[in-house]
Amino acid sequence: MSYSRFVAIGDSQTEGMCDGDDVTGYRGWADRLAERLSRDNPDFRYANLAVRGRRTRQIRDQQLYPALAMEPDLIAAPLGMNDVLASTGLAEVRRDLDFIYRELARTSATVLISTYPNMARTVPIARRIESRLLAVNQMMREFADGYDFVLVDLVSAPVLLDPRSWSPDRLHASPFGHDRFAAGAAHALNLAGSEPDWGAPLPPRPQLTAAQVIAREALWARTFFIPWIIRRTRGRSLGDGLSPKRPELAPVRPPTGGYDNGPAPLREPGRDELSR
Repeated sequence: MSYSRFVAIGDSQTEGMCDGDDVTGYRGWADRLAERLSRDNPDFRYANLAVRGRRTRQIRDQQLYPALAMEPDLIAAPLGMNDVLASTGLAEVRRDLDFIYRELARTSATVLISTYPNMARTVPIARRIESRLLAVNQMMREFADGYDFVLVDLVSAPVLLDPRSWSPDRLHASPFGHDRFAAGAAHALNLAGSEPDWGAPLPPRPQLTAAQVIAREALWARTFFIPWIIRRTRGRSLGDGLSPKRPELAPVRPPTGGYDNGPAPLREPGRDELSR
């Protein structure tokens, strides 16, 4: 099936954070999928309303109806991760997700949603939210079944348990991780030439010494985790004051360079993490 009007809604994952930057612009899995869909289709148009930090209620209030007004034939709406991190009540999350997905299901568009990789497998401190994450993943499966949505089952992809699929903050995908998400979406949509093994594991990586592990964890906590806790305590978000990067349907231009599709390089902790 071909698509001509693709609209994506959501948070930082769909905005494309850590696949590019605020200077070059963020690309991300949704842009990568749009680039693929635009090949040999001069009529293809794409909008991306996702903004980092947005929770499901904000997406419902700020993005849902502008997206519907564009009359898309493909809608990407993987939602709920910020609610998991923010400890939003699960009953409230379900209500907001159901409201959004019920509205999307009333259209004739194909709707694409996803589960989320289990962060507790790669970030030990995330074990405190593991039960909430698994609950939201179960909601996603139920919504996909109930509304006949297309589900990208990221939690079942071994490649996304590899640190090389993630940026130094361990919350946002690396360029390679975004590439794998886009490949999984293409396969779920049964696009021609998609990869059945998109989620296959990477080759093993060298083991770090105990000292390297301690240095890595201390650097991550100082550089990313503590600032995140401070923002959360103050009720702030990285998305405060930001607008969508592609608010209207428009043609897709292929990337002109500067994007890396390969796994994040193996390196000693403490080198380039501080620059992100």
